[in-house]
Amino acid sequence: MNYDPMKPIWLQVATRLKRQIATGTLAPGAKLPGGRELAAQYGINPNTAARIYQELEREGVCATSRGLGTFVTEDERAVQSLRREMAHDALEQFLEELSGLGMTVGDAIDLIKREESNNDHMQTTDEEVRQ
Repeated sequence: MNYDPMKPIWLQVATRLKRQIATGTLAPGAKLPGGRELAAQYGINPNTAARIYQELEREGVCATSRGLGTFVTEDERAVQSLRREMAHDALEQFLEELSGLGMTVGDAIDLIKREESNNDHMQTTDEEVRQ
């Protein structure tokens, strides 16, 4: 993983794990790597790995059972909340980028609608080709 020097490493790894949880790559109830294993996997200090798990636990997206390990939450509401939070953050970043290009929210909505229409058309064409 390439780290952004402008952001804390623990936050970058935590965000990556949260994305995997939000997308289902890490399924509800899945066992997460142990702290040392996480540290080795990401090339980070074991204390940093412990901090990551503490933060994820504080946010309610994982739980640690002493002696058993750390597991992704099975609470679907917590996962849905995580998805909404991450979508909101992505939307804010998207709108900031477009604003920097001189576009308004209305312009962004029009752009999204056009892209969605183009993708729907492309998907229909792909399905027709397969038949």
